[in-house]
Amino acid sequence: MGKVFGIGETVFDILFKENAPVGAVPGGSVYNSIVSLGRVGVPAAFISEVGNDRVGEIIVEHLRDSGVDTTAICCFADGKSPLSLAFLNEQGDADYIFYKDYPANRLAVEFPTLTKDDIVLCGSYFVLNPVLRSKVKPFLQKAREQGATIYYDINFRRNHIHEREALLPAIIENMELATIVRGSADDFRYLFDTADGAEIYTSHIAPHCKNFIFTAGSGPVTLFTPSFTAQYPVEQVQVRSTVGAGDNFNAGVVYGLWRGGIGHGNVPALSRDEWDKIMRYGLRFSAHACTLLENYVDKEWAARCVH
Repeated sequence: MGKVFGIGETVFDILFKENAPVGAVPGGSVYNSIVSLGRVGVPAAFISEVGNDRVGEIIVEHLRDSGVDTTAICCFADGKSPLSLAFLNEQGDADYIFYKDYPANRLAVEFPTLTKDDIVLCGSYFVLNPVLRSKVKPFLQKAREQGATIYYDINFRRNHIHEREALLPAIIENMELATIVRGSADDFRYLFDTADGAEIYTSHIAPHCKNFIFTAGSGPVTLFTPSFTAQYPVEQVQVRSTVGAGDNFNAGVVYGLWRGGIGHGNVPALSRDEWDKIMRYGLRFSAHACTLLENYVDKEWAARCVH
């Protein structure tokens, strides 16, 4: 079994309900996934950046405490670690306000060398950002050349709609490098003005990547492969926060791939039964995360999950 490398942003999330703070936790889309993977015992590493400040120290220590390798995290002095205010509604869904102060020289890290047994988990604006693209793209290309599995979560947020035409070429490049693409109904409303999963797969995903997972909030998850299409109902739980729902779904799918020793070259031959098992992990991780105010699975649940 190889290692899982996450690449993405870090933020410190301050959670509000009814305009009052109810919690504060490190976060970021891929960050949430990689913490959950570290907690269930996957050899995991995170590639990112934090400020040389108290918040940055909290974030790095949190990763280490969750079993995540922090060797490839840049700690910058000229700026501050980013903050996010997440305002939760009655359903546990969040609206965000971000506060960021980055230096001119971003992501000044030595990227790890990968093998065909490794998995790269990437997504969100971090891997599209023109400021970072000259560093992120070669890393993903090298990962593909080495035969690593690339799991790409599009995670395109509403606040980037005004950039979508400029960012679409990078999204397409990422899909062409990916082994599996995951996207939500909201992502595609913002990107392509449609939330029809079948249309999205046929018109926008399949020309670039043949394996696609389409999520739709509390609606069923749809898996599209060249051989079959399957739907999976979402587990019903008492929701406290949906902030980490998609991120932990990603963690569960990646966990299923890692646990099964499934590499990039094996994915095209996966049977329906094998995919069912992988998808169940995604649904389990996501459902558990929704019952928490943290953005990742808790350690007690993680200890039970691996048995």
